Amino acid sequence: MTRVLSLVSATVFALLVTSPMARAAGEDMAALIDALRIDETVEIMRKEGLRYGSELGAEMLPGVNAKAWQDQVARIYDTDKMAQVVTQGFETALDGKEIAEVVAFFTSETGQEIISLELSAREAFLNEDTEMAAMDAYERARDENSYLFQQVETLISDSDLVDYNVMGALNSNLMFYRGLADGGAFEMSEEDMLADVWSQEGDVRNDSEGWLGAFLILAYQPLGDDELEAYAEFYRSEQGKVLNAAIFEAYDQMYEELSYLLGRAVAQQMQSEEL
Repeated sequence: MTRVLSLVSATVFALLVTSPMARAAGEDMAALIDALRIDETVEIMRKEGLRYGSELGAEMLPGVNAKAWQDQVARIYDTDKMAQVVTQGFETALDGKEIAEVVAFFTSETGQEIISLELSAREAFLNEDTEMAAMDAYERARDENSYLFQQVETLISDSDLVDYNVMGALNSNLMFYRGLADGGAFEMSEEDMLADVWSQEGDVRNDSEGWLGAFLILAYQPLGDDELEAYAEFYRSEQGKVLNAAIFEAYDQMYEELSYLLGRAVAQQMQSEEL
């Protein structure tokens, strides 16, 4: 703790954190983090990051030593640090919130099946052919206006997934620019960086809509109609909305930190090449 507490305050604090209510809240949080399988999610995100870092190096650093650059990218995408940022983000976002119903849903058989399907779909998307096939499947489902398409669109709309993804992507892009600027790659005012980032909003929105639809169609294909409806109903609830906001807050914080570090790393490589 960063401040000195009086003896009375410290005693009260100790009583609070060891109370049955506090212990129950801590147990719920631990159970939720375990049920959402954050460690596995972060591992897949690391693989995505390594691929993105390779593409970034080829585009912005054509003269860089590929292995040295990939080693640097791998150090940035440290799964332990990534998981720590996400976990702390969840704890902060959900502090004082009632999450017993959230835990009950995601520790249920349906909740665990949904998490498994989402992880499998995200892993599958590491293969570009699979991703393109999912995009085609999404277009067919939209043309047919299938029940799965309708439920996916409902989930996307009810959870504001497009807006959350767009804002997260734009904030990450801004942090990348800041990393480049702080690393000495260029001089650019905050106003100019913001203007450039916002000019990307339309393209980012289109990409987000297509990616989300394809991803969710692929992930939820095995679910029954009742399971899909239960999931949609959960995210319409107040606790579902609280969890949704917490998820994006936690993961966006992680992505922003990674983007800034990538920007700094690119800038450092540019400086080295100039020398």
